Amino acid sequence: VQLQASGGGLAQPGSSLRLSCATPGRALSSGTVAWFRQAPGREREFIAALRSTSGTPTYANSLKGRFSVSRDNTKKTAFLQMNNLEPEDTAVYYCAATGRRLIVSSSGTATEYDYWGQGTLVTVSS
Repeated sequence: VQLQASGGGLAQPGSSLRLSCATPGRALSSGTVAWFRQAPGREREFIAALRSTSGTPTYANSLKGRFSVSRDNTKKTAFLQMNNLEPEDTAVYYCAATGRRLIVSSSGTATEYDYWGQGTLVTVSS
């Protein structure tokens, strides 16, 4: 299963972007999708995760309030809405998925995810 992330690009500070992630496959509809990012010279960072059945998202504390995750199971697509972007948000953004419904304490761990997108670059600069 290959995930396809899109929607990245150049954004000005204070603006918004919405990233999309196509999640083909019936198994992923009942599992967990997540977003991570990796800035140059830094480790991959968890952003948010969303389990299908509960619909309750989990966020990294530092990003909660500006970023929100959602999914449309009928379209097999997950979204990451990013508001009030800052230059520090510049990174390659990855979507990830697993057919399992991860518990909250595991949903931020990259190794829990079986499928990854290729990444989409977001550059925040004036």
